[in-house]
Amino acid sequence: MKKEENIVGNLFEGCMTIPNLLSVIRIILVPVFAYFFLKGDKILAISILAFSGITDFLDGKIARRFNQVSALGKLLDPVADKITMLTIAVMMIILFGRAQSPVIRAAGYVFIVFIVKELIFVIGGALMIGFGIRPGAAEIWGKVATFVFYLVMIAILLIGPEVGAFSTVMPETVAMILVCISALCTIIAFISYIPAIVKQVKERFSKD
Repeated sequence: MKKEENIVGNLFEGCMTIPNLLSVIRIILVPVFAYFFLKGDKILAISILAFSGITDFLDGKIARRFNQVSALGKLLDPVADKITMLTIAVMMIILFGRAQSPVIRAAGYVFIVFIVKELIFVIGGALMIGFGIRPGAAEIWGKVATFVFYLVMIAILLIGPEVGAFSTVMPETVAMILVCISALCTIIAFISYIPAIVKQVKERFSKD
């Protein structure tokens, strides 16, 4: 029990850093993005999403450059990513579901992949912490998947057919391909986490 308490307690050692502040800002931006998205102000929603993506990029860079890596940061960063991606996926399902094109409506179902993956990570992460296992930092594929996700979502919200602010630019098939590429990156990222998680679980229970 003491070991588990130490793991939780140590999360807050050296937590007052700029990268952690940026992660908190990303979390705060989630309901703001959802509000303007549902209100139909796509340009402002895109701007918020782009700013969120920039803070996601900067927090890791700053943490490594100025030695501000912390245990809380390793947890906060993926939590901010998951809350953001879950919210965007839900918003996009709603938006794509309103489209007239069957191709665009079909693309909306692809976002279920993002929701399932993030829910598994949220539930799995909570269970790991409950068993005294500290979730690791994002793998490279996780960062790549997040970057591709932001890029694709901004492009679709900006010039996607029917759903974009300027909806006559991107062909439907291109929109579908981009969404599928982002989903594929997410699946690969999910698979890349499995070996490290299995290793952590084995190490944790082998000591009992």
